[in-house]
Amino acid sequence: MASCNLGPSFPTWLKFQKNLFDLDMSNASISGSIPNWFWNISSSLENLNLSSNQLHGQLPKLLNLTAVDFSSNLFKGPLPLPNTNCNLFYLSNNTLSGSIPPNMGESILDLVFLSLSGNQINGEIPKSIGYMRKLEMIDLSRNSLTGSIPSTISNCSGLYILNLGLNNLSGLSGDLRLSFQNLARLEILDLSYNKLSGDIPKWIGTAFSSLTVLKLRSNAFSGGLLFGLSNLTLLHILDLAENNLSGSIPSTLGDLIAMYQKHNISGLVAASAHIDMENGTAIIKAVGQDKLIVRAKDQDLEYAKSLPLVISIDLSSNNFSGEFPKEIIKLQGLMFLNLSRNHINGSIPQDISMLHELESLDLSHNNLYGIIPLNMSSLTFLSYLDLSNNNLSGKFPFTRQMTTFNDSAFAGNPLLCGRPLVAQCQDDELDQGKGQGRGQSNVDDENNDGFIDQWFYLSMGLGFASGILGPFLVCNQEILVCGIFQFGR
Repeated sequence: MASCNLGPSFPTWLKFQKNLFDLDMSNASISGSIPNWFWNISSSLENLNLSSNQLHGQLPKLLNLTAVDFSSNLFKGPLPLPNTNCNLFYLSNNTLSGSIPPNMGESILDLVFLSLSGNQINGEIPKSIGYMRKLEMIDLSRNSLTGSIPSTISNCSGLYILNLGLNNLSGLSGDLRLSFQNLARLEILDLSYNKLSGDIPKWIGTAFSSLTVLKLRSNAFSGGLLFGLSNLTLLHILDLAENNLSGSIPSTLGDLIAMYQKHNISGLVAASAHIDMENGTAIIKAVGQDKLIVRAKDQDLEYAKSLPLVISIDLSSNNFSGEFPKEIIKLQGLMFLNLSRNHINGSIPQDISMLHELESLDLSHNNLYGIIPLNMSSLTFLSYLDLSNNNLSGKFPFTRQMTTFNDSAFAGNPLLCGRPLVAQCQDDELDQGKGQGRGQSNVDDENNDGFIDQWFYLSMGLGFASGILGPFLVCNQEILVCGIFQFGR
């Protein structure tokens, strides 16, 4: 009954259903609270999906279900506990509050998928989470969790997805080794927007060779990129922005072979679990990280099913120095590249047009110099460009795709000239001067021509007059002569 219009009130005909094992009323336009009678008749239920409705109120303290998906509703109050046989517990995007029960992990040893993201949960991540050794996904993002990441999480050796982003977690990077040392299957690691500090662990490249997404954005990490990038051959999203990283960008960035071309990244496990009904049996499947935020085009872009197609590098707002990493040109599937707000120098590579999939390029607020390569105009997918506040010079290549950007994308480069900038190039001024000279010469020629034309028409007038009046005057002269002659006679 998923996506059927069963609302707005909770369906009362369910009172008369017996031996109900699997129920999917997701996205069914149901609002209000779940009536008490429903919990009384649901003793036979094993799998219940009420996600994407407008249901509100508090949930029972214990949910006696094998698979629970109440995500994207308006439920509030403390977190309920699932029963001991639960393998899917999905309560994301509600307004649940309070802390995670400290003994939660001790009672649900069979849990595979855990998502409590997008709530108002506070407190620490309980150490008992390490008892749930069958976990393949943990998503506690977008809450107010504090404290450190418990080392017991390393017992969950089957984890594919670990998303703890957008919390207030703290701790040193050296402590992470104890927490992550056994998570060799990890494919998505998101620790962004927390308060973690220290160097990025050097062992990440070797320990997590299956990583496809690595997000450490907006923490307090320092040091250089020394974590074995060349080993991350499946990585297609790298976000280390807004930290205190320094040093040069290593050439091994060009070894991220999953970014060599745009394609589906096979084997990417999704974090969004849902219930499919097949012959009355609930089949639990992980189908993809349902929401992952990628910062690009100066905004947060949310990707769901298309996540495997996204290829992105963001190293912005750090303290990187050295020349522009020319090895990036090898990553020809790259869609989003942001190196802004660093201290990178050197020139933009002439063969940057090899990144033909680029949709967003931000190199602003660096120390780049030299010309803007003419062949950048061939980047036909490029819809966002920011080269402002550098030391770029020369004539702007105002042609093809480069004509679609306004002058703000190139501001703060005083030696840059030509359209669409206000500053004119010297050769343009010379051409304009020559044009003005030719214009003045044309004016003089026109004046001379006008003078000649005036004499021409005047002479024509005189000639015409003499042609008409000549015989008359001659005749009159003859009469006058005749008259004198006759008088004389």
